[in-house]
Amino acid sequence: MKTALITGASRGIGAAIARLLAKKHYKVIITCAQDENSLLNVRDEINKEATNKETSLCEAYVCDMGDYTAVTKLFDKLPEIDVLINNAGISYFGLLSDMSYEDWRRVMSANLDSLFNTCKAAIGPMVRKKEGKIINISSVWGSAGSSLEVAYSTSKGGINAFTKALAKELAPSNIQVNAIAPGMIDTAMNACLTEEDVASIIEEIPADRIGRPEEVAELCLKILEAPAYMTGQIISIDGGWV
Repeated sequence: MKTALITGASRGIGAAIARLLAKKHYKVIITCAQDENSLLNVRDEINKEATNKETSLCEAYVCDMGDYTAVTKLFDKLPEIDVLINNAGISYFGLLSDMSYEDWRRVMSANLDSLFNTCKAAIGPMVRKKEGKIINISSVWGSAGSSLEVAYSTSKGGINAFTKALAKELAPSNIQVNAIAPGMIDTAMNACLTEEDVASIIEEIPADRIGRPEEVAELCLKILEAPAYMTGQIISIDGGWV
């Protein structure tokens, strides 16, 4: 049984990925930074569905993935990771001129520093085994950029560059590194948008709807099952929007 670590899995895309991988017989380890109750609910839901009632298919840990020391301590507790899904992230909506340095660092820590922390901790065993898969959750704004989301767009653009560079570094060790760039997905991150905002966005999406977290999870699984020659790719799922 392969072990997958999914960060930011208390809800939304991360929780959907965790549920799907558990159904596909991965041992799932999930984390979040704050919402412990929701995280434990996801863990309990997955374990309730386990076919072998004597084996826990999911473990849950509260950890700020942007905190290098906390991540190092977490990995000391974990088994070797076969699959790493970097989904943890936050958004910031507003003018750059109104953004504080503290908010800038908060976005960069959660969205970009977290990749350094988890990948540095996970790749050692992967390199030794000559096997492993890393998927980073980016955004369409990582390449297109979004007004009023400069920090978020910058962090996601950094994820894209990080993915491509690390893929080249790890390819000789048979480790695939790819990224998924979702468009508008029905998650709590977009809860700040009004019905009018959402309707306006949907008018621009050729698929005429926003996406579901389960669809991103399905794409994640397809990438995990893809030929090993596919690495360093940024794969969009946006209904033709961007």
